[in-house]
Amino acid sequence: MINVTKTWLPDKEKYLALIDEIYENGWITNNGPLVQKLEKKLEKYLGVNNLVLVANGTIALEIAYRLLNLKGKVITTPFSFVATTSSLISNNLEPIFADINPQTFSIDTKNIENLITSDTSAIVPVHVFGNPCDVEAIQNIAKKHNLKVIYDAAHTFGIKYKDESILKYGDISTLSFHATKLFHTIEGGALIINDTKLAQKARLMINFGIDGYDSVKDLGTNAKMNEMEAAMGLCVLDDMEYIIRQREKISKKYKLKLENVVQFQKLHNDTLTNYSYFPILLKTPKERFNVQTALNKHKIYPRRYFHPSLDTLPYLPSTQHCQYSQDISSRILTLPLYPDLKDNEQDKIIKIILGCIL
Repeated sequence: MINVTKTWLPDKEKYLALIDEIYENGWITNNGPLVQKLEKKLEKYLGVNNLVLVANGTIALEIAYRLLNLKGKVITTPFSFVATTSSLISNNLEPIFADINPQTFSIDTKNIENLITSDTSAIVPVHVFGNPCDVEAIQNIAKKHNLKVIYDAAHTFGIKYKDESILKYGDISTLSFHATKLFHTIEGGALIINDTKLAQKARLMINFGIDGYDSVKDLGTNAKMNEMEAAMGLCVLDDMEYIIRQREKISKKYKLKLENVVQFQKLHNDTLTNYSYFPILLKTPKERFNVQTALNKHKIYPRRYFHPSLDTLPYLPSTQHCQYSQDISSRILTLPLYPDLKDNEQDKIIKIILGCIL
């Protein structure tokens, strides 16, 4: 079986050595020493300040909404993982979808401004597959209309834009460290917060609002990362150079072999990919179905990232229609990509795709 991804497991002995440390000091959760160490190492690796580790990427979004006291309507993209939308609705916010650019797959900033009303409090764009949004245009719109900006940056681990971390844009950026991600902590996530006082408030919020041992200072929840997960993150971080190098090699081979028969996402000129995903766009929904079915027959399982288009979710409070997002969602496949993917396995994937199209 070849899945769309395979969780990277670091050297077992290195991981167990950190587990031994946890057993020795008995500190398993509640901002333990490994969580603190991982936060510092990630800040250095990513080139950011005020990185706060949390239990997962979805709760990172929810904490961000609460920190910025969002109300009413929030403009976002229909082309993302479902958590981008479900996290808004579960926090009593109404998602208003701005359709995407069909080449970059990111929110089209030309569609944002005419959706803003007196009830709009924020914009939540997504750097889809790590491809940066038009951050300058979004910043200008937000400033003009006094809106907050939270970037769902789940795919942007290590991404730089104009030689600076893409995570520095907006009021807050959130990351996911789920086991399927380029960098992972089994489960986990993080907030990168540009305001230091707000970051301090976030640390209270993720720990029930408790400051110190038993002093409740504010409304909070339980969103903490534990030491076992931090230990995994510390080990995976040491392997990032190898992980990215291997994924780059596989991605370049896909591109070389498929560039004349499928469409690729148009990447921003001022950035480099982190090779976290390899999406291809087929000509028609039928062609996508044929390719996916043929691969599945050989126990190869690409994913329809992202399907469905989020403007079609059945629990939305209002009906919306985003033409380009729905179209891209019907034709996209994300191909298997992970460091352990063998050459002969990739050759088989490519051969099946070409056999369906040519």
